[in-house]
Amino acid sequence: MVTKIAKAEQIRLQLESLYPETPIPLEHDSSFTLLIAVLLSAQTTDKKVNEVTPGLWAAYPTVESLASADPESVRLIIREIGLAPTKSRNVVKLAAQLLDLHDGEVPCSFEALEALPGVGHKTASVVMSQAFGQPAFAVDTHIHRLAWRWGLSNGKSVVQTEKDLKRLFPRSSWNGLHLRIIFFGREHCPALRHDPEVCPICTWAGVKSRLIQEKKARTKKKPRSR
Repeated sequence: MVTKIAKAEQIRLQLESLYPETPIPLEHDSSFTLLIAVLLSAQTTDKKVNEVTPGLWAAYPTVESLASADPESVRLIIREIGLAPTKSRNVVKLAAQLLDLHDGEVPCSFEALEALPGVGHKTASVVMSQAFGQPAFAVDTHIHRLAWRWGLSNGKSVVQTEKDLKRLFPRSSWNGLHLRIIFFGREHCPALRHDPEVCPICTWAGVKSRLIQEKKARTKKKPRSR
């Protein structure tokens, strides 16, 4: 019987083979623009964020200009993404706090990042890993779902999933692995229309009882034909 650690290692190697490069999906040119882009990406696709941020930076190219912006003007620029009213208020407040508390710079600590408006642990983890190169394992819905399917975590919460994955994978692999799992989830292992019989990892690593459970849940949600 394959141990969980051995399974995790095989998954890591397979993902590294599939995705040798791990470009950050969100377009940015600084730790500040990355922070704002990640904040905006909640409940929105990276593609949509990349469509609205050029207009945002054209209007507000600096921390100072965004800090003095009218939230309603920001909302109009980002209106096509989810939760735009709340996000527009948060990015303006965030920029103001960077000026007031951090000399206009993005802080390099989880505690300071998570104290900023609209910044949760996942956003802080992405910034710490991708902007500052600090080992972190940001867990989003893709990673949470796949870790459960593959039997690497019990799936009770993203907090527990993060703890489980950090125990299973080498610290040096966290930053790239976070992106590789996301890439794989989008390409091969989506939430809907997932076929575990052709998925390159679920075919051998998927927990059969969990995959069956998912299939039954999806079947129940299908509307009855008339």
